Amino acid sequence: MKHHQFNQLQILARIDLDYPHQVMPRRERLQRWAELLERDPQRVLSTLYETEHQPDAVRAALRGDNTAISVAFDDPVLRAAGLENDTYGEAKRFFELSDRQLHRIICYCHFGATVSAVTTASYIRARHVDRRDGILARLRAMFA
Repeated sequence: MKHHQFNQLQILARIDLDYPHQVMPRRERLQRWAELLERDPQRVLSTLYETEHQPDAVRAALRGDNTAISVAFDDPVLRAAGLENDTYGEAKRFFELSDRQLHRIICYCHFGATVSAVTTASYIRARHVDRRDGILARLRAMFA
């Protein structure tokens, strides 16, 4: 086996820096997140303070120790699927959530300074995993 420097390898082959990201549909990512939270239902998680009042750039960079997002980031399966860090912006991107949707999961104004893991998991399941689409969404999916 011959060893090469990284810049030499780029000349010889196309290097995919995203490898080994596993393709995982949105619903499965959200389901996995809920399952991780349910593993320790009594765990007390921190919330993020007033996410809805922050400028976009500040909101995207928000993070905290022991939040629902950090629980997701601690999981090697979700990291392999592409979760890059434990910030609000990355959770929004990775789980394909709007600001309003993520705000309802993680913000201080809904739960106070802390929330139980099982409460967060239940909300994720009810709103994003087990939710049945309405007739308009099903029709749109049929014709799309």
